Amino acid sequence: MIHKYNGRDHMLNLIDTPGHVDFAWEVSRSLAACQGALLLVDASQGVQAQSISVFHNAKDRGLTIIPVLNKIDLPAAQPERIAAQMQSTFGINPDDIIPISAKTGQGVEKVLEAIITRIPPPSGSTTSSLKAFLCMAQVPSHIDFTLYSYDRYRGVISLINVQEGVLRKGDKITSCHTRKKYEVTEIGIMHPEEVQTDGLRAGQVGYIACNMKESSEAHIGDTLHRVGEPVEPLPGFQPAKPMVFAGVFPIDSNDFPKLEESIKRLTLTDRSVNVQRESSSALGQGCRLGFLGFDESVPILSAHLVIGHYERKMKHLENQKEGKRKMKKMGKVDLPQEAFFDILSTKS
Repeated sequence: MIHKYNGRDHMLNLIDTPGHVDFAWEVSRSLAACQGALLLVDASQGVQAQSISVFHNAKDRGLTIIPVLNKIDLPAAQPERIAAQMQSTFGINPDDIIPISAKTGQGVEKVLEAIITRIPPPSGSTTSSLKAFLCMAQVPSHIDFTLYSYDRYRGVISLINVQEGVLRKGDKITSCHTRKKYEVTEIGIMHPEEVQTDGLRAGQVGYIACNMKESSEAHIGDTLHRVGEPVEPLPGFQPAKPMVFAGVFPIDSNDFPKLEESIKRLTLTDRSVNVQRESSSALGQGCRLGFLGFDESVPILSAHLVIGHYERKMKHLENQKEGKRKMKKMGKVDLPQEAFFDILSTKS
């Protein structure tokens, strides 16, 4: 977003991350692309366990932390007590805490001012070799936080943080992890939707499209550089590790190809899903899905297959009723077996 302060325009890149502990790796990668963090605490519920974990993660990285007390407009809010709790838990000066209400907009302007005045701007030289950090990606519709967005025409759309150098449309880049090469076909910033620009400079965060056809090629924390200009990869990269697993099997074994197709569509937009084929003597062929945390995709897939099974069952019952109706219409008549089946197969 662009925010005007003291007569000057400031470009702010704000990343909303989940607080759930299962997404700790993704949160840490997002923090690696930032110079500061907002410590958001509910004025009615107080400090949560995941807030403590993320606070220490940000502190260990040397980020500037701005404490914010939200929902002060609620009847159950206890801003003084929660501010004292934040002081004892995090060692924060209560005078530095910004009370706000995101619902009414009270205090939001002070938060934006604090981001500009307290958090240092990103460092980096535009004359150095290109070094870009793949931090996260656009957020699709079905979950709050995901890794990548997929466009059928442009491929995987990734969000990157340019640490050094300048990245422009038409540049040829490569991944330090996969060693695959791409050509940047589109580049821009999120404002909040995609806005194309001529390039991204050191310190800026934006999106790129580079005809990356498989989402499995994009890894959060990976380092991108210009072809022929190798750089030292940014530290801390490791592949995402699933925390929650589910075995998914079709009710009808003939539906396994449909199940695979549904899972493939899911992984195009949600790279956090890990897929492995699984075979069971009782359930037949299926898939073992690994998730970073709770994801509503499993119920969606199951519901899709159950609905399909229900529709086939209803059609089968209708065929049975039609057969019984034709049998009653014939009455008690001795017919050869071949003639009997011919009558059943004819339409009334």
